[in-house]
Amino acid sequence: MDKMNIRKAAMIGCGFVGASSAFALMQSGIFSEMVMIDADHAKAEGEAMDLSHGLPFARPVKIYDGDYDDIVDAGIIIITAGANQKPDETRLDLIHKNVEIYKQIIPEIAKRGCEGILLIVSNPVDILTYTALKLSGFPEHRVIGSGTVLDTARLKYLIGEHLGVDNRSVHAFIIGEHGDSELAAWSNANISGVRLSDFCEMRGHFMHEESENRIYEKVRNSAYEIIERKHATYYGIAMAVKRICECIIRNEQSILPVSSMMHGIYGMKDIVISMPAIVGKDGVENVIPISLDEEEKMQLKRSADILTGMKEMIKKEHGIG
Repeated sequence: MDKMNIRKAAMIGCGFVGASSAFALMQSGIFSEMVMIDADHAKAEGEAMDLSHGLPFARPVKIYDGDYDDIVDAGIIIITAGANQKPDETRLDLIHKNVEIYKQIIPEIAKRGCEGILLIVSNPVDILTYTALKLSGFPEHRVIGSGTVLDTARLKYLIGEHLGVDNRSVHAFIIGEHGDSELAAWSNANISGVRLSDFCEMRGHFMHEESENRIYEKVRNSAYEIIERKHATYYGIAMAVKRICECIIRNEQSILPVSSMMHGIYGMKDIVISMPAIVGKDGVENVIPISLDEEEKMQLKRSADILTGMKEMIKKEHGIG
């Protein structure tokens, strides 16, 4: 088998999300090689050509279209393939379509003995990460989903706007299912170590619960609002994919709320859900048990129960698990 090249990425799926992610990764300079793969070969070829024409303005990276034989030595295999979310669909409506697509893609990866990390981006991301994990037989730490990394970025952005502070100084997480049951972990949110409520009051904001609810609703509905206006979301998730890849390639051991397999944290077992985790060269090193208040624990349990129901459904209807 070819020796793994940590600086090689494979992008499976060249729709809006795949192409935007490839564009963000090309500009980041973290990869030296990137192969584009799509069921529509001409689409993959066109994207590879278009991206390559920008290389005189970027750092050297070999970008080309290919097939599954080209992924064998890839350090990270990013999967964005799948049916798109329509304006009247929830992420859960996509399950059946995309599980079937994954039943074609993942065995192709598994049979080639790839040693890279699988990064799942297609929605619904938690259940598809679980599907990829079960179908690939890869070690759990090497199969991760983009999870609530983008949702958390949306939360930080909105809190930063609300308080007139750099959103990179905001420390807060969206956790749970990447979907309608996700929750904001308000109880441990802070601005550079200052409790959120204290910082709010310092900035003249006193209606804490009202502001929290408004911001949470905005985060939760972001995708629907963007899809309603421009029919797809792709730039935000592309930046989230770039961030996750940076953590892996540079072995940053940063803490990101990715989707990974749970083993008892807050009572969650045998489901893939988003919790903050240390992300480095081996994928997920550890899930971090951030402190939650009683209401948040209940919300997290509700979110986990929804994913457990989905897991049982795909086990029964698609034979996965």
